[in-house]
Amino acid sequence: MASMLDGFTPWPEEFVDRYWAAGHWRGNTLDNLLRGWALQYGPRTALVHGDTRLTYAKLNRRVDRMAAGFRLRGLRAGQRVVVQLPNVPEFVITVFALMRVGAVPVFCPVSHRATEVSHLVRVTEAVGYVGPSAYEGFDHTAMAADIAAHGPFLRRVFTLEAPGASSPYGGYTTDPSGCQYFPLGSIDAPPEPALAQSAEQVAFLLLSGGATAVPRLVPRTHNDYAYQARAAAELVSLTENDVYLAALPAEFNLTFGCPGIIGVLSVGGTVVLVEKPGPAECLSVIERERVTITSVVPTVAQLWLDALPTAQADMSSLRLVQICGAPLHRATAERIGPELGCRLQQVFGMPEGLLTLTRPADPDETALTTQGRPLSPDDEIRIVDVDGQDVPDGQPGELLTRGPYTLRGYYRAPDHNARSFTTDGYLHTGHLAQRTPDGNLLVTGRLRDLPGRAGHEDPSAL
Repeated sequence: MASMLDGFTPWPEEFVDRYWAAGHWRGNTLDNLLRGWALQYGPRTALVHGDTRLTYAKLNRRVDRMAAGFRLRGLRAGQRVVVQLPNVPEFVITVFALMRVGAVPVFCPVSHRATEVSHLVRVTEAVGYVGPSAYEGFDHTAMAADIAAHGPFLRRVFTLEAPGASSPYGGYTTDPSGCQYFPLGSIDAPPEPALAQSAEQVAFLLLSGGATAVPRLVPRTHNDYAYQARAAAELVSLTENDVYLAALPAEFNLTFGCPGIIGVLSVGGTVVLVEKPGPAECLSVIERERVTITSVVPTVAQLWLDALPTAQADMSSLRLVQICGAPLHRATAERIGPELGCRLQQVFGMPEGLLTLTRPADPDETALTTQGRPLSPDDEIRIVDVDGQDVPDGQPGELLTRGPYTLRGYYRAPDHNARSFTTDGYLHTGHLAQRTPDGNLLVTGRLRDLPGRAGHEDPSAL
């Protein structure tokens, strides 16, 4: 067994054997998969952001050079680095570069402020921070400097400058606390030999959703996440001709790997990044880039539908819209197919793992009214009452789950884990659900009526 990140709960050996035997886990790290994609799809367009277009070959080269630059500046395997970037190519490049170093990216929404970011730094003992120098009027560099000054962990800050802006640090500086600051654009060095890594190790840490005042950290391994993205890509029949619009934040599980960014890259498709999910930006991008698939929350879908008559954008390239994050009102669901000219796919997902999805071939009624069936044949689900007893189909209860891409423990949270998992490894999702007679799930809400964070529908479903 490879050495594991301190605070990570691995799957029991009998489940490890089962998931390997089933072919779910294949032993390849995500950054090594990118090397293969670059060889296979080299000249094809991987990422688009505004006027920026990166081929697979160039994406991999930039990841290689940034990884070498991170190592040159002292980052080492196993260290944690908070990544707080908007939907720009540098987000994808940074995450893959850190994984290539063997460091563990900690995904953090760009909307989070000092309270949340300092908590992440403290819990993970993060030595690094990657974020915008400033974004939408907020000074992220000053926030990082304050966190570094008040704690022993953060010692390297990498800032992404706005186009045309220059770093206030003149390229590099060290503050009185000993924290070093670098422009992210300077993190470039000749590539080095690949670091041998295990796919059983933690690839990155996601944030849990809105059920607690402080988000929990969700460790995702290379094995489990590669399987999730690959299986989701197969389910929606992704090909190299697909163009995915990353409209929701890239650090969301839905956007990153359901199939999202990872799934689309795995088949040689194109990922189009936008920084705002509203219709003003997205509808024109769908027309210009001939987007075929995207993922949004119900409120965003409603905004798009309402804006269509005046936007007069050509949506004819769209074939699938995934909806996740909150219950979708039937009236809105019924508009998506006729007005956007595509198939609706309802999704229930959690950073912790479990994905349920309607299938493209499902009857319309199933797609309009349910969140479908689990992604994997080895996803195990139970719906239980307050006493932990299974309820009959059609009756509501709490959704419990375990499987090949569902965590066995939150990161460095032993007390919370004791409450969140059954003795045989099922996760208490905290979501109310019922199973229909034909085996689909209807997820109706949370056990506790708590609002989502950061103005989104419940992020635990993203």
